Amino acid sequence: MVNYFFEDTKFVLKGRRENNAWLKAVASSEIKKLGAINIIFCSDNYILDINQKYLGHDYFTDIITFDYCEGNVLSGDLFISIDTVRDNASFYGADSFENELQRVMVHGLLHLIGYDDHTPEQQAVMREKENYYLDFRAKMFPVK
Repeated sequence: MVNYFFEDTKFVLKGRRENNAWLKAVASSEIKKLGAINIIFCSDNYILDINQKYLGHDYFTDIITFDYCEGNVLSGDLFISIDTVRDNASFYGADSFENELQRVMVHGLLHLIGYDDHTPEQQAVMREKENYYLDFRAKMFPVK
């Protein structure tokens, strides 16, 4: 089950049912099940505070993932900075803010599945998976 929370932001997520179905399909495709996934949309300042308190990092980021998985059941908290996602969408030339947001959400889920992005090789695999699942979503929910 995916739960959505909003901290220090006026952002509102549209299409929650579609998003839930997509994330469930991603998990299933990776031979996993969705457990309790909390997606917390927040501001840069909120995620910076999380980064400092829990990870000892003093910088902004688009997502922080806390993994509570057990076996094949995916559970965790995904803190997503709407401010940074919006900036990154423009900076990296994403098709849209929504597309970049979907990329970040699946990125967090891929971390819970077990993918990492510390090395260039891992980053390449992660980007390939993100692109695959973004295309998968587009096929699940074609634009009308």
